[in-house]
Amino acid sequence: MALLFSLILAICTGPGLLESSSRVRLVGGDHRCEGRVEVQRYGEWGTICDDGWDIKDVAVVCRELDCGVAKRALSGTLFGPLTQQQQKIFIQQVKCHGMEENLSQCEEEDAFDCTHEEDAGVVCGFPENVRLVDGHKRCQGRVEVKQQGQWGTVCKGSWNFAAAKVVCQQVGCGRAILTRKCCNKATQGQGPIWPRKVSCSGQEISLQDCPSEVWEKNNCTHDEDMWVECEDPFDLKLVGGDSPCAGRLEVLHKGEWGTVCDDDWGEMADQVVCRQLGCGASLSPSVKFRRRFGPGVGRIWLDDVACSGNERSLEQCRHRFWGHHNCKHTEDVAVVCAAGI
Repeated sequence: MALLFSLILAICTGPGLLESSSRVRLVGGDHRCEGRVEVQRYGEWGTICDDGWDIKDVAVVCRELDCGVAKRALSGTLFGPLTQQQQKIFIQQVKCHGMEENLSQCEEEDAFDCTHEEDAGVVCGFPENVRLVDGHKRCQGRVEVKQQGQWGTVCKGSWNFAAAKVVCQQVGCGRAILTRKCCNKATQGQGPIWPRKVSCSGQEISLQDCPSEVWEKNNCTHDEDMWVECEDPFDLKLVGGDSPCAGRLEVLHKGEWGTVCDDDWGEMADQVVCRQLGCGASLSPSVKFRRRFGPGVGRIWLDDVACSGNERSLEQCRHRFWGHHNCKHTEDVAVVCAAGI
């Protein structure tokens, strides 16, 4: 009877496709739209191996979870808590074209040779329901919230700096710098005014996560539209090599690229960089090998960087204040990751 059931199941599901009953979730990320990919089969959650895992697979996961655009395909133990060793790995390789509506429509291969150090992960953007508009840069502008398909402004009386912190994170920018009542006639909103009063702590992932209530008695006008300014998003890159996964390390701060001094730099910091770039393991080559990428020019942004190895971003590692250092460009950090060789 068991054999007959298996044969019927195989015929119904068809070869090379995920079971239609599969469900998908992201675990261990900073928000619901990033994390280790887990699929559910017969009431049990398991992981996917990173063999062939790429941005097309990520695009399908992001679409299925209503998480906006695909940003990055990742693998390994980046997302915590770490996977329990007894948790199953269901899939060796997923092959999506990138246009599928959900992961169940992609071809797959059952797991046969994989460990949880190879778990597939994704980073997606949020669906756009908050934006900053009419600023001189992407990370500043009048706050607008999308509700029932229509964009509207927010009023000074329903706003605080904690809400600005949440908005800066949600739109993919750096830390909140200021929030204020904006707006002259040129930068005022034209549509409705958001009829909710929010009470954010500043720790929420999105504005929709903040406690709020309908603000029935308000007399707001567009003269009281709120403006937010955030730092530019933190970014990094490896330059001077033959691959984006090997080279001199440069970080973006206040819209300007600069290098990192090698004081206190170690293997753990190498690992954080390689993982953040999705470039596999760090190879930690010799100082002589690193020198081949040459010195940088311009700013030296970071010095005395010390990482534990568990950080998801180099920005989370301990370091001196931005721009404070006692270094020359002959001390610029270079990193070589496995995918760069």
